[in-house]
Amino acid sequence: MPKAGQTDIELLKTWTLSPAATLGSSVRAKGILQEIQARMPTASKKSLVLDGSDLILAMPASEKASFAAAVAIASKVMDEVETLPVIPREIQDILTIKTSERHRWLADGRLPSAGTRTVRLNGRARRITFHVFDPKVVEDLLDRGIVDEWREEDAEAKAEKRRRAAYQAKLTRSLKKAQKASKKAKRDTEDAAPTLRGWDEFDVDGLLR
Repeated sequence: MPKAGQTDIELLKTWTLSPAATLGSSVRAKGILQEIQARMPTASKKSLVLDGSDLILAMPASEKASFAAAVAIASKVMDEVETLPVIPREIQDILTIKTSERHRWLADGRLPSAGTRTVRLNGRARRITFHVFDPKVVEDLLDRGIVDEWREEDAEAKAEKRRRAAYQAKLTRSLKKAQKASKKAKRDTEDAAPTLRGWDEFDVDGLLR
């Protein structure tokens, strides 16, 4: 048994998240924390916390076995941390984009998907599936500042769509107006058609036979 006073001594291990890992996003940093916690035993999850860009694992000295297991899990994730897929809320924070923009650019191919991931919501049986993104691709998009260019393209496309809709509406109105004018002219022509007096009597007399 541990000597008195030693049970409160903590076992500590710290990992620092690099800018390449977080891509400058606190949301991404929290996502990395949650990824590590998800791989840990339930009893160890709360022993790992995020402090700024540091991940800190702290356990009582009496839990050496659990500490060693947790260190191994966290270290493995940290070895591959820069390649962990970027999830939706992370890419939105990294690129400073809206959910609607993510959906639109994903649908038209400008934002390439690195596949999908299915998870179960905490405390629920329902599962959700969402697209994830390659961190290298996200970093490249961030470095190029491409989002502003995409927004300009979208604004131009939206304006062009409005112009086409306005032109189509004007054309439709013109066609309807022309059709009405044509029908009116036809009616006026029919109303103005001359009639021959006595024609019926002429026919009755048999002169047309």
